[in-house]
Amino acid sequence: MSPLQPQTPAQPNPAGAPKRWPRLVRTVGIGAAATAGTATAAGAAAFYLFKAQGRMARRRIGKPLGEIALNADKTYKKKLGNPVRLLILGDSIAAGLGAERPKDTLGARIARELAKKTDRAVNLRTAAVVGSESSALENQIDGLPEGYRPDLAVIVVGGNDVTHRISPAQAVPHLSEAIVRLQALGARVVVGTCPDLGTLRPVPQPLRSVVRVASKRMAAAQAQAAESAGVKYVLLGRLAGPLFRDHPEEMFSVDRFHPSGTGYRRTAKFLVPVLLKELAVRESAAPGAPDGPQ
Repeated sequence: MSPLQPQTPAQPNPAGAPKRWPRLVRTVGIGAAATAGTATAAGAAAFYLFKAQGRMARRRIGKPLGEIALNADKTYKKKLGNPVRLLILGDSIAAGLGAERPKDTLGARIARELAKKTDRAVNLRTAAVVGSESSALENQIDGLPEGYRPDLAVIVVGGNDVTHRISPAQAVPHLSEAIVRLQALGARVVVGTCPDLGTLRPVPQPLRSVVRVASKRMAAAQAQAAESAGVKYVLLGRLAGPLFRDHPEEMFSVDRFHPSGTGYRRTAKFLVPVLLKELAVRESAAPGAPDGPQ
């Protein structure tokens, strides 16, 4: 994920209506005068306010964690045997940026809980890349080793689409395509929808309210896409969002933007029960039956 990066406003056209405004502003209806083609003082003031607040948020957050998450890929509880192949795709949250130790990343947290609950080894492969938008899912799947066939696949994405002002209509088709491709590999897919970016304290108001609405709309569109594809989803913003809002010092890492190890642990707890059910469905399928949605 990355902080908001407001665009530079275009010059008004002869009729006085701006030609370009931030996608995020259009998405949530802020600056309605601009989207209606009416250049008003209030609309212009809102634009420059959001631009200034975006710069403020970027300065507050910075990049103290760098841009590479810790590598947690390995087989957990290897001695248990009969490993479950777990694949994690998406953005910096999926990659685990902000975790203090490899075992605290989201993928490692999920893998350890799955091993504990199933009494089986779990082989974790993380294809997620820090900074990824939904459009990057294609390359993440393309980069998998030839012949690799995951049993379970978790996708957590959407935050960067919101902060980069990419609309759900542009972002979600990439998610849908990724789901289809993973199903073709035999994976049971679970989507962790866009988190509630309104919990980010470094983002000042009213911009924080804008991104809260935008992230909720992204999550709703992702949930609809998952349901249409016959896969399960977890509304991370609704479930984990209150924890991040009420306990920011505990749930966020040092940049106050990405989850801490505790934040990932709490997030994993919402995903694991759904993954266990999906694994049971996969394992109970008759020999030779397709592994796609039932």
